Amino acid sequence: MIRERAKIAMVVAEFLGTAILTLIVLAVTRIQGSPFFVALAAGLTLAALVLVLRTISGAQFNPAITLGLLTARRVKAVPALVYIVAQLLGGWMAYLLYTYFLNIHMPNSGHFDSRVLVAEAAGAFVFSMGWAAQIYNRYDGGKAAFVLGGSLAAGMIVASLASAGMVNPGVALGLRLWGWGTYVLGPLLGAIIGFNLYALLFAPVNALVDAETADAKKHKNK
Repeated sequence: MIRERAKIAMVVAEFLGTAILTLIVLAVTRIQGSPFFVALAAGLTLAALVLVLRTISGAQFNPAITLGLLTARRVKAVPALVYIVAQLLGGWMAYLLYTYFLNIHMPNSGHFDSRVLVAEAAGAFVFSMGWAAQIYNRYDGGKAAFVLGGSLAAGMIVASLASAGMVNPGVALGLRLWGWGTYVLGPLLGAIIGFNLYALLFAPVNALVDAETADAKKHKNK
């Protein structure tokens, strides 16, 4: 019973975290469209969510981050798939609430543009490097919140040079910027490259050894 409760809590945490993050981006974009203020609000929101929900689900709230963690073997395939579905549903729920509150309709505008693709990849790369640093250096509490919130804000500012600066397919879905070749593929590529590059070159050796030992034990038990 306790184990099932924990699993449900993890999925709900990813759903709520992505929904809250998307709502904040929607609200700040409407009130103050400056990319700097949107990025700052998103970073502060993520920092708060990390402190509240990190011990429940890991506070990923981003399909690109979850996929990056999967390719770096920091999360299993089935939980990653469930998380991604919950994150996308959270982004969509935020859109439904936003349009209900304002009584408006937002058409999708996520059309392909190579500059947007590269910008989103670059922003997600910055964000995922911060995420990887937090994972491999085992940051906790306020330090983890600062690194993740700060790296998200930095990544969004970088991406905003040529895009809306989402670096999150779930948030892009909520803002009706869904485009497979831009606001989906861009963040996914950036996160995969960022996580694996950090693991290859910058992660502490002891963290890599611990990960390899854990993998070896899992294969032995099988």
